[in-house]
Amino acid sequence: MADVDGTYECVVKSPLGDQKTTLTVKSDGGAFTGTNAGAMGSMDVSGTVDGNTLAWKQQMTVPMPMTLDCEATVDGDTLTGTVGAGAFGSFPMTGKRTG
Repeated sequence: MADVDGTYECVVKSPLGDQKTTLTVKSDGGAFTGTNAGAMGSMDVSGTVDGNTLAWKQQMTVPMPMTLDCEATVDGDTLTGTVGAGAFGSFPMTGKRTG
């Protein structure tokens, strides 16, 4: 079982510019819970763990309500993935484990 638990400083390359967030992950078997905090505030997140891949959905309210489809793979202390924003397409996400 890969160790995906930790705190990651992430950057999402969006059309609105770089969006910095802090993602915390606490896995429990095939699931995880945590928080994702950024300029728009903090929200609880939960999703699945498959090996070293995390997948979750999160609700965004600013600048408009939408559901983001997120997937990220942890390799050592590096996180890489994508954030799907429906009709707006998919944006790359990178992160580094800080804790």
